[in-house]
Amino acid sequence: MIDTSEIIETIRMIESENLDIRTITMGISLRDCAGPEGGAARKKIYDKITSHAENLVSVGNEIALEFGIPIVNKRISVTPIAIVAESSHEEDYAPFARTLDEAARAVGVNFIGGFSSLVHKGYTRGDRILIASIPEALAATERVCSSVNVATTKTGINMDAVRHMGEVIRETAQLTKDRDSVGCARLVVFANAVEDNPFMAGAFHGLGEPECSINVGISGPGVVLSALKKLKGASFDEVAETVKRTAFKITRLGQLVAHEVSRRLGVPFGIVDLSLAPTPAVGDSVAQIIEEMGLESCGIPGTTAAVALLNDAVKKGGVMASSHVGGLSGAFIPVSEDQGMMDAVQRGSLSLEKLEAMTSVCSVGLDMIAVPGDTPAETISAIIADEAAIGVVNNKTTAVRIIPVIGKKVGDIAEFGGLLGKAPIMAVSGFSSRTFIQRGGRIPAPINSLRN
Repeated sequence: MIDTSEIIETIRMIESENLDIRTITMGISLRDCAGPEGGAARKKIYDKITSHAENLVSVGNEIALEFGIPIVNKRISVTPIAIVAESSHEEDYAPFARTLDEAARAVGVNFIGGFSSLVHKGYTRGDRILIASIPEALAATERVCSSVNVATTKTGINMDAVRHMGEVIRETAQLTKDRDSVGCARLVVFANAVEDNPFMAGAFHGLGEPECSINVGISGPGVVLSALKKLKGASFDEVAETVKRTAFKITRLGQLVAHEVSRRLGVPFGIVDLSLAPTPAVGDSVAQIIEEMGLESCGIPGTTAAVALLNDAVKKGGVMASSHVGGLSGAFIPVSEDQGMMDAVQRGSLSLEKLEAMTSVCSVGLDMIAVPGDTPAETISAIIADEAAIGVVNNKTTAVRIIPVIGKKVGDIAEFGGLLGKAPIMAVSGFSSRTFIQRGGRIPAPINSLRN
């Protein structure tokens, strides 16, 4: 039972510490929409999404009003379209992306994820078509998000796919250059992608998922920051315990909302993702949590250790609050969506290389990184390969959402708008990775993958 003091504390968290439910994401299987005729398949897709998600936004708004809990986003994830569209025998899947966009607009969600492909061990015909269609698909839509899984701990890294994605990211940037290459902000390259992630841009409805499910992503960097401000000079034992207890309270709130949405929509509850997801709002920053632990600026020596403590304590607190924690769950470090991260980049304490080191212990990877528009495709691919290697060797999810902003250079600012925020253009090594990336093939799975 939740007592009166917990209710009062939750109200304070919402009013002054930026606590919110970041997203309610409905996962919908489209496997039964596949067919030999593309037009018919797309009609089935549209009808199924608009039927299942018809009341998603209204129910979310009702619960937010009744409980007094901000629910920022309502979203949809679907079966990877490379799988659904493959039997249509079409040579371009951009029309499928437009259908997803139309369906998302019709039901009022802000993003729909699943224009996706799983190629960690190799391509099928549908995978090749989907990946080739990504630049046009993202340029022609507003709400569609795309993801490609290029590596797993069990299979290693598909370096052909890694090379291909560097080229796709460059082309997507070019096609959306009039909007600071924002198309790339809706494209994620994964290692060890999960099937129940409610957060965009990497969400898709996995093949092991039910017909339909509700996954909830919570937030709360501001709440953790406020708790740590009361611990000046305390030991790391106390810091970890405080973060753990705070994460427990935040996750309880997410669990409550998830079950209520599930009940009202008549859709099974999936998971709560307890990631600390920052926003550009002041005081809602993972970087500021790191600095509150005693570091002058995020990115200096000690930062990786601070992120490791934070990530672990968040997970420990969350799993005590819910039996169904999933998704990514931990601490996000997106540069454009975290004012503290942006400040650290601009003051020179946070580099791309330090961000990569932090991803070895954080929740995901290099997220919302803006780089110069003339960054070669091979360099982007090499960054993806490095991040995939961290995920594969450490048996964790890692990802890259990188934006080569056409026409901008180091020190400039890219404006993406809304929750995506803005980002300073970060420096990238000028040395070439071309010969390395052109080798292709697969980097084998590590020995620690042999666990059967």
